[in-house]
Amino acid sequence: MTATDAQVRIALSERKKGRTQEQAAAKANLRSRKTVAKYEKAGRLPSGLRKPRSYRTHADAFAGEWLTVREMLEEAPALEAKALFEWLSAAHPGRYEEGQLRTFQRRVSNWRALNAPQILTLEQVREPGELMQTDGTWMNELGITIQGELLNHRLIHSVLPYSNWEWGTVAQSESLVAITRAFQAAVQELGHVPSAHQTDNTTAATHDLKVMSQDADRADSGRFYNTDYRALLDHYGVEPRTTHLGSPDENGDIEAANGAFKRAVEQHLLLHGNRDFESLETYEQWLQEIMRKRNGHRSARLAEELAVMKSLEVAPLPAMREYRPRVSRNGVILVLGNTYSVPSGLKGRQVVVHVHEWHIEVYFDGQLIQQMSRLKGKKQSDINYRHIIDTLLRKPGGFRRYRYHEQMFPRPIFRAAWEALDARTSPRRADLEYLRILKLAAGNLESDVELALQLVLESDETWDHQTIAALVEPTIPPAPHVEQPVPELSQYDQLLVWEVVSDPA
Repeated sequence: MTATDAQVRIALSERKKGRTQEQAAAKANLRSRKTVAKYEKAGRLPSGLRKPRSYRTHADAFAGEWLTVREMLEEAPALEAKALFEWLSAAHPGRYEEGQLRTFQRRVSNWRALNAPQILTLEQVREPGELMQTDGTWMNELGITIQGELLNHRLIHSVLPYSNWEWGTVAQSESLVAITRAFQAAVQELGHVPSAHQTDNTTAATHDLKVMSQDADRADSGRFYNTDYRALLDHYGVEPRTTHLGSPDENGDIEAANGAFKRAVEQHLLLHGNRDFESLETYEQWLQEIMRKRNGHRSARLAEELAVMKSLEVAPLPAMREYRPRVSRNGVILVLGNTYSVPSGLKGRQVVVHVHEWHIEVYFDGQLIQQMSRLKGKKQSDINYRHIIDTLLRKPGGFRRYRYHEQMFPRPIFRAAWEALDARTSPRRADLEYLRILKLAAGNLESDVELALQLVLESDETWDHQTIAALVEPTIPPAPHVEQPVPELSQYDQLLVWEVVSDPA
C-alpha cells in the first residue's frame, strides 16, 4: 500500500513527540517502520518524491488521425469533440467504440488548453462612491403571482460594486421609464449619488447612429446615449457609462448580484410559505425589505462610500414619458407601437399620453380621461367595448368582420351568449341582440349582466336582450300617492291669542 502525504505527516509528527518508528507507523496506519524511516531520511512527503511519468501505459488509439484532427481544430476552433469523434467513427467504421468518447474529449480539451488562447476576466479595482451599476434581470422563474395571476416581470437592479449595496424596483421591461424609476429609487434610498452610472448597451440608454457627427455625444462603446437618458443623469450630475459591445463581463458585479439576490428571494419565499401577493406594490415592498436586511450587513463599506459621495440635493424627475398622438377616425391612439381605444368623442383630437412602467394615462384639455394597463411589446391592442358600442349599434353589419371583434367579448360568458344567439337565429339578428346586451353591460354593472347571462343560458327557455334587461334592471313599482292635508291658518291665530292671554305682563 502506497503511503499518503497525510499518513507521513502523522508519522513524522509522532516521531517529534519521541515515539519510536514502530509506534509512529502504527499511529499513521503504515505497514512497517521502514516506511517511516524512508520518509524521515528523505525529509520529503510522498508527493514530493513522485516523478512525473514520461511514458504511456497503453497505446494511443487516436495517434493515426490526431494530426488530421488537430488541423481541423486549428481551422475551425468551434468544432466540438463529440462531433469530431462521430466524424472519425464514420470515416473508420469499427475502429472506435462509444466508450472512447470521453478519452477523445479529454484529448481535445488538453489540446485547447495549450493551443487555444481564451479571453480572461479582468478583475477590477473599485473605488468607494465612484460607480453604480444597473441591470434588468428576469424574475419569472420564481413563479410570483398577484391574486393568483402569474406575474411576468423583471427586477431593475442597482448595485454599488465597492460595498455591494443594492436596491431595485419591479418592471415589465427594461425600458427608459423602468431604468429612470429604478435609478431614482436607488439614489432616494441612499440619499446620495455616485460619480457614474453604468448600464450594458440596452436601447433604453444607448442607440446606434448610422451617421456620425463631430459634436455627437458618443458612449465609450461606440454607441450614443439617448437624449432623455443623458438628461436624467445630467439632472443628478452623474457621468454615464456603458459596457463595450460584446463585453458583458464588464458588468460582472451586477450580473453576480442578480444571481445572488434571486437565490436569496427564493429562500425568503420558502420561509414566506407561498408565492402569491395582494398587489404589485405589496410584492415590491416585500422585495425591498429583503434588500434592506441584506444591506444591513454592508454598513461598514457603505459608510466609506457615503463619505465621498455627493448628497442628493435635487427632486426626482417624473418616471414617465409624454406623447401627443391624435385620435384616429377609428377612435384609437397608437402609443409605442400598441393600440388603445379612447372615448369616441375624442375622434380627430390630439390627446396627451403619459406612459408609466405599468400603466398609461390619457389627458385631454388638462383632464384625466382614462387610465389603463400598459401593453408590453408591439402590435398589441386594448379596445374597450364601452368606447365602440354606440357605433356598433348604428352599424351592426360591421360587427362580425370588425378588426377587434375578439375584444368585444369582455368575459367568456359573453361569447357563449353570442354563439347561442347565432345558433338559433339569423346572423344579423344574433349580432343585433348581442350588441344590445353589450350596451346593457356598458350602462350597468358588467358582473350583473354576466350573472343574468348565466341564468338564461342554463335554462331551456327562449331569451333575448329584453330578458337580460328585465333581470338587470327590474321594474320598480311606482310610489303610492299620499294626500297632503292643507293646514288651517286660523289655528295659528288662536295660538297667538292664547300666548297673549297667558302673558303675566
